[in-house]
Amino acid sequence: MKRWTLALVVGMWVMALALPSFSYEEIAVTNGGTIQGKVTITGNTPRPMAFNLVTIPDAVYCGRISTGTGWRIVEDFIIGEGGSLKDVVVMLDDIKKGKSFDLPKVRVDAIDCDFLPFVNVLKDKEEITVINMDPIEHDIQGYETARERGARILFNRPLPMNPFHRVLGMLNSHKHMAGTPMIEKIHLRKGRNIFVMQCGFHPYMFSWGVVVKNPYYAITKEDGQFEISDIPPGQYTLKVWHAGTKQYLERQVTVTSNRTLTENFEYVANPGRRSVHEISENPRFGLELLGEGVEVIPSLRLQKF
Repeated sequence: MKRWTLALVVGMWVMALALPSFSYEEIAVTNGGTIQGKVTITGNTPRPMAFNLVTIPDAVYCGRISTGTGWRIVEDFIIGEGGSLKDVVVMLDDIKKGKSFDLPKVRVDAIDCDFLPFVNVLKDKEEITVINMDPIEHDIQGYETARERGARILFNRPLPMNPFHRVLGMLNSHKHMAGTPMIEKIHLRKGRNIFVMQCGFHPYMFSWGVVVKNPYYAITKEDGQFEISDIPPGQYTLKVWHAGTKQYLERQVTVTSNRTLTENFEYVANPGRRSVHEISENPRFGLELLGEGVEVIPSLRLQKF
């Protein structure tokens, strides 16, 4: 009898794990409210992370976006007029029911030695597709992040280029051709909702992902503006997160029926250096190490710092 009872309990537990989560319920929202606002940053522009291209593979091709002096900058702070901040994820917590939770599939392109988009939003246990558009190989390393408990690796896979690509003669302009897609299902441990992808060959390539529990989110554009609509009336926690700051800002908000609430957020720039890499002349790692006649020319975009 005891064995039968134990088997029954274990069977019910396994079935419970297999069932989908019902923490969010989709309903028709007819009297929803809207939250709009702007995210800005004050203070001096944060000092960028920079990588010496001489010490990294594919310096000439990837140097098509560079400082012109052999450095590649991580452009994680895109600041516009009036301090507007791009790529901030704005999200609502505590919503148990609301509009359809059907998010677009996430595709990240490795293009010009960048991951685009830089920031993505997806549901837990959904797939992310990464495609190499460059005529060079990349290596994809995915990690879930948490300051208090450290990172955990999600995957580490090569990202091959299209075999019909040729590097020679393509440095100034060429047609990007898709390689074989890398598809991974993202599943983060409880309490974590941020993951990052980085190229193992080209460490200045980053792409961030935020896992959300409901469809009420927005990602700011160059003007720092955001808008979230069709929100059921109620009290919620409004959060913003930016990859460069690694910080959440949040506040309690009350959404009322058919009304628009304006909520602005402001980050304060940290003036300190965020990387061990300094943009400076170093005779041990100068461009001459690439060989006579080899040039690193920022023909696609000149980066400034």
